[in-house]
Amino acid sequence: MVKGIFVKSVLNKHKKRDEWFLDDYSLNPYQLCEFGCVYCYIHGSKYGETKSLAVKVNAPLILQRELRKGAERKEYGFIALGSATEPWQPMEEKYQVTRRCLEVILKFKFPVHCLTKSTLILRDLDLLREIDRKAILPGDLENLRGVLITFSFSSLDERIAKIFEPKAPSPKERLETLWRVKEEGFYAGIAYIPVLPFISDSDEQMEEMIKVAKEFSADYVFVGALTLYGSGKTAYYSILGKYFPELLPKYEELFKFNQPNWEYQRRLEKKARELCKEYNVRYRIV
Repeated sequence: MVKGIFVKSVLNKHKKRDEWFLDDYSLNPYQLCEFGCVYCYIHGSKYGETKSLAVKVNAPLILQRELRKGAERKEYGFIALGSATEPWQPMEEKYQVTRRCLEVILKFKFPVHCLTKSTLILRDLDLLREIDRKAILPGDLENLRGVLITFSFSSLDERIAKIFEPKAPSPKERLETLWRVKEEGFYAGIAYIPVLPFISDSDEQMEEMIKVAKEFSADYVFVGALTLYGSGKTAYYSILGKYFPELLPKYEELFKFNQPNWEYQRRLEKKARELCKEYNVRYRIV
């Protein structure tokens, strides 16, 4: 059941630019997501308290008001489209709120960073091509393109993906979509976020991830650790208990807090950088 809701604001302006994704703003046209990714950080946040899928029916109208103010002040910056929910989830085919938000973004010439697992983004390449051409970039990022497109994965293994991302397009479908996007001339990459401890984070698996990124002409790669907050941790452990019960003690040791220990995170970062250097793939966008 999808509800239609009306919002008073839809554009979130950050106090500080995100160092990884380079966004100064975030925009989420939907509330929650149909893909059902078990590891999604939203489950453990205040945004996950509601259980209702919803479409922000007036998002394009509100966004127009908010971006007009930003343009008048020349406060141009990347808008992360889909930082908390999938902007091209199945209901978008019916409601087209994401597409109408892109039309507004184009009108006011803001750059956009599309974060997605969906094949539906191909529908909107016409608008994204115009945004890419016309966007006004912030002065310190003028060497970038007006559109960034990042496809996210937790694993390249179809079986593992089906467990942890039950309703999302398969890794194969996402890679094929990345290939199409690259063929159309866009600047696009891969976020292996989160890799799953003891499931998709071995040295061999990470090497395969970087090799695949190279093979599919990804312009950049992110690699990030799993975080588990509140009820999200409970939900994730429930799936572990069902499919990987032998890993529960390892997770208890690794996750004393909401994030894996610093030693794990440093190892992950170091290995990712080494592999990207070996395969000549850019690690992060800048």
